[in-house]
Amino acid sequence: MNTEIPGVVAMYALTILMAVPFGKYIAKVYAGEKTLPDTLLNPLEKLFFRLSGINRAAEMNWKQHMAALLTINFVWFLLGMFLLMNQSWLPLNPDGNPSQTADLAFNTTISFVVNCNLQHYSGESGVSYLSQLFLMFLHVVSAGTGMAAAVVLFMALKEKTTDKLGNFYNLLVISCTRILLPASVLVAMILTFNGTPMTFEGKNSMVTMQGDTVGVSTGPVAAFVAIKHLGTNGGGFYGANSAHPLENPNYLTNAVEMISQMIIPLGLIFAMGFFLKRRKMAWMIFGVMTIGFLVLCIPTVIWEVQGNPALAATGINMNAGAMEGKETRLGAAASGFWSIATTVISTGSVNAMHDSSMPLSGMMQMLAMMTNAFYGGCGVGILNFFVFIILAVFISGLMVGRTPELLGKKIEGREMKIAMIVALLHPLLILAGTALAAAFPGITSANLNNPGFHGFSEMLYEYTSSAANNGSGFEGLGDNNLWWNITTGFVLILSRFIPIIGPVAIAGLLADKKYVPESAGTLRTDSGTFGMMILAVIFIITALSFFPSLTLGPIAEYFSL
Repeated sequence: MNTEIPGVVAMYALTILMAVPFGKYIAKVYAGEKTLPDTLLNPLEKLFFRLSGINRAAEMNWKQHMAALLTINFVWFLLGMFLLMNQSWLPLNPDGNPSQTADLAFNTTISFVVNCNLQHYSGESGVSYLSQLFLMFLHVVSAGTGMAAAVVLFMALKEKTTDKLGNFYNLLVISCTRILLPASVLVAMILTFNGTPMTFEGKNSMVTMQGDTVGVSTGPVAAFVAIKHLGTNGGGFYGANSAHPLENPNYLTNAVEMISQMIIPLGLIFAMGFFLKRRKMAWMIFGVMTIGFLVLCIPTVIWEVQGNPALAATGINMNAGAMEGKETRLGAAASGFWSIATTVISTGSVNAMHDSSMPLSGMMQMLAMMTNAFYGGCGVGILNFFVFIILAVFISGLMVGRTPELLGKKIEGREMKIAMIVALLHPLLILAGTALAAAFPGITSANLNNPGFHGFSEMLYEYTSSAANNGSGFEGLGDNNLWWNITTGFVLILSRFIPIIGPVAIAGLLADKKYVPESAGTLRTDSGTFGMMILAVIFIITALSFFPSLTLGPIAEYFSL
């Protein structure tokens, strides 16, 4: 049992070791410095911008960035709705999968556009290959959108006084071509050589150990799985996601997929330090996020490895850990580690069923999404954390009697109002959605596979996952119906775009202000003390907002074992 722990430690350590040089490469890409792929990609990018008529050198202010972001995302939404509602008669549908209903297509399209991938359908039977390809496209561009928004923040913090913050379309394209696609090709090759399908053929026949012949879905799985992790998307090609043996054949592919989903969020932290030439600040941010991650991860791994005490009391051997809903080829420790990494990172892919986790492990998975500030998704993780930096700077300034400043810019009323709106929107969407679901049991109770405390946790998890742009779920919940498709769809929209617009607006306002040189009286924002202040702000907001609801769900379930 304990032999699984070194594998988990090795995966995490290797991710960190790779993230630092990868972050340096990302910083070079966004700074316009020469990188290895330039020779191949520069002509292709020039051709693309020439055909599109977009001037990639035209500078935008933060409002123009957000207008471009919302416009292009709306176009992707319309395309997705058309494809999913008409896929039955469109090409590349060898298995004859039916078209989606309007409410399911709405939820699916919104979910993939906003980088959440909350799947209310079973992957291999719910969409055609053409739809899978378009969803794969959204895997790339939704991640690129978040990364482009984060770079606007980097540029705003780097310049002393400016309203020129690069070009959104240029940042989007180089995020996709220079970072996401090269890494995806590498990961997809590893998966293909380990048995993950990469084909456009339909179902293959397979003979089971009992001698029965069954049809097994195939498709362009390797490419889909690679970008779903690197882009922190998480939507599975198969309904079982990365618990499916063709998405995740062995322990090596499990490690590759684990590292893939963490590498860009961690790399962006260090990229920020290289880009701003403030490496100490980047290490402070990394330290705070890592403390939060380990506080969530270590207990979860321990609980899953120890197994279910209720089963142990009956005399069942728990040496393998809590293996309900888990794959024997991976083990309880690796599954517990994945469950926190995927909820902290906002990937949402699963290699085990979270609905079968120990009650307190389920609580940790929800807390990872409720805090929504430790590592986070591609780009949006930095944006979410930036809101807590603003709050911590303001509170710290008031406590020591200094004018709140961040990197030479004063934090004033407008910035604080925006930061508070973003910080409070997250718990509002989660708790209001769960309260409405609980208030109308005639509509929602029929969709619950479990009554009582766990049934409440299933509803709470669904809205938490939606608000955190995560996409994983307690799959005892039957979520493919009008209520869940529409309500979570609107939560997805609000929880994606307002937390992007808010931090970028703050950054734009700060960039436009007069720069104040740092002095002996300036509050240090790259120190360990300030890092502890940020951690305290995150803890207080999360605890005050979510402890009562967690008490009604996973905590009550734990004490009922």
